[in-house]
Amino acid sequence: MLSVIRPAKHIATSLRAGVSRSARDRAVGSVSTYTLLPRWHEPGIRRFGRSVKRWQETKAEGALGELVQNAALVEHDNFAFAKTLPVVCPGCGALSQTIEPESPGFYSRKKRNVKTTQKSDEDKIFQEAMARIESLEQHQPAQQETEQEPESNRANLICDRCHDLIYQSKGSSILHPSMQSIQDIIESSPHKHNHIYHVLDAADFPMSLIPNLMSALKLPRLRTQNRRSKSIQYARDRVADISFIITRCDLLAPKKEQVDRLMPYMQEVLRDALGRTGRNVRLGNVRCVSAKRGWWTPQVKEEIWKRGGAGWVVGKVNVGKSALFEVVFPKGRNFDAVETARTTALGTSNASHEQIEGVANSAKFTPFNDEGLAQINSALSEDATEDQGVVDEGETAQRQQTPEEDDELDDDSDLMLLPPAQPETQYPQMPIVSSLPGTTASPIRIPFGNGKGELIDLPGVQRSSLETHVAPEHRSSLVMKSRIVPEQYSLKPGQSLLIGGIVRITPKTDELVFLAYPFTPLHPHATGNHKAVAIQTGVNEDGTPYTGTVENIGTDTAKTRIKSAGTYTLEWDVTKRRAGPVTDKQAGKQKAENLPFVVYGADILIEGVGWVELVCQVRNRRKSLISDALGVEFGTTDQPVNAKPQVEVFTPKGKFIGIRRPMNAWLDGGPKKVAKHARKSRPRMTISMQRRKEGGKKGGQAANAVLS
Repeated sequence: MLSVIRPAKHIATSLRAGVSRSARDRAVGSVSTYTLLPRWHEPGIRRFGRSVKRWQETKAEGALGELVQNAALVEHDNFAFAKTLPVVCPGCGALSQTIEPESPGFYSRKKRNVKTTQKSDEDKIFQEAMARIESLEQHQPAQQETEQEPESNRANLICDRCHDLIYQSKGSSILHPSMQSIQDIIESSPHKHNHIYHVLDAADFPMSLIPNLMSALKLPRLRTQNRRSKSIQYARDRVADISFIITRCDLLAPKKEQVDRLMPYMQEVLRDALGRTGRNVRLGNVRCVSAKRGWWTPQVKEEIWKRGGAGWVVGKVNVGKSALFEVVFPKGRNFDAVETARTTALGTSNASHEQIEGVANSAKFTPFNDEGLAQINSALSEDATEDQGVVDEGETAQRQQTPEEDDELDDDSDLMLLPPAQPETQYPQMPIVSSLPGTTASPIRIPFGNGKGELIDLPGVQRSSLETHVAPEHRSSLVMKSRIVPEQYSLKPGQSLLIGGIVRITPKTDELVFLAYPFTPLHPHATGNHKAVAIQTGVNEDGTPYTGTVENIGTDTAKTRIKSAGTYTLEWDVTKRRAGPVTDKQAGKQKAENLPFVVYGADILIEGVGWVELVCQVRNRRKSLISDALGVEFGTTDQPVNAKPQVEVFTPKGKFIGIRRPMNAWLDGGPKKVAKHARKSRPRMTISMQRRKEGGKKGGQAANAVLS
């Protein structure tokens, strides 16, 4: 196996030549051919091997030179190819390698990432036509210049796994890191000021919350409501703050103003999810953003730019970290071209005043991009080559004298958990966005502001999801990509609601009618309890397989693992929101507690999918001051006055379900109400009604004729 070592500190590509050699030089007269063996096969490489080195030799004169020459050519080609690769893949953050095709960061020799434009094709055709007319030697330099690959395209090369995810929507997930790994990565930060952005998903909020984030990462406690609480807290001589970013908020409501009105609700739900430690927390660091619509992303981008330091994007898998990273990263304002030209010219030893002004003036007419800055820097470095050459020779001699110190530095840098940062550019390559859980394989570091700070996209933490229990052809339908406008389903006694055929919601309280609003991308279906059980498990009551038309997206194994995920109570009173004009101050002017009914509601969460809003109206029974004689006789006086409705949820293994206080998303983001003036007139009558009317007219006319 032939391989090439990439000359970089953190490169994972090690293509070492596995040519087995003799321990010492043999006799000059004997020529032997050495068999190619992998490095791990050599007995001397194995640390605990007891076998003696035995070299496989075959007497063949003249074959050794040809073999070594071929090996050198292959090694040179591999080294030249590895030298053109970036240190890390800018799409997933994996270290570049050319050994394992199934692993992230693998690069093949296919140049599919470089697109040749129409202009370059026309130039090539023109040069070929000119070469036919004139001699080929005069146009050879121009042809070689065209064939060279641009440096910007080399930096933007993505690995084969990222290419398949973008263009073919296929790929394998990675092993997700633990919280201990995330803590070790953050502790190796080179910055003093660190800010952690905990990204949450609005589709199943707050199930994507990491409850022990502060203790797991050993961060300072959140700022409490006490006015004496410190705004800045240090941990191990570093500043570490945290902000909660709720992404994909365009799934909650159609307008930005409606999402803004949900901020108090989101804070209360987050406070309940944090538990006892979140009761007295201020929670002023909560943001509801949408990378798709651009809601509140400019404010987050400005905060990242002003704060500087290290910004860590932390969260579970498939919550939208990479999509948010692309929107909030401060692009295009790293530094000014004119100021950079002046600073570089002042630092040059041989730069004169005329040269500084000339370069600064040329910078004004240079395009404000990476190529323009490269032209300016190259123009400034031409006059200082002699002095710089002397300095380089001295540094080279000093490095040759102390090779051991360099080796120690390399060993220390290899132990770091953070990969090297990408070169700072105006518009760097952003991480790829995919619905595959675990797309980001390694931390992606992108600096900004000429060393002012950097934004780091960390791999997602493992979360439980229905994906492992869903058939592969239906896994893409689990992700909610746009806002859902659901239909209203009435669940009468003896009925259940199926979500995708794999989640079943069954009311436990009899004689009550439940209203369900499924905000999920999966297909809902309301049916009887016996039929719902047959659809979910795939087996009828008599043991025969279910052959109906309702689809179940679960696998055959998941159908046999259906268990109860628990019984949930609709304990939140939503009478005031659901009563309509009865409790309006300008209409009914009634108080909610005086109404003869109570409306209870709750949101049943499905992790990674969405939520189902449940509402039930219960009779408001007021307790009588006089005890009931029949109740005392039969012992029924201890029953609660207003029993709250309950539902039971069934899922594979009894997991992936949660509950929260109702958002009332049906009232804000339900079907659009048509204005009164825009409503259509009464539809025309049916044919049967017209015939009945015509028959009545004829009968009346006949009766009048008889009477006359």
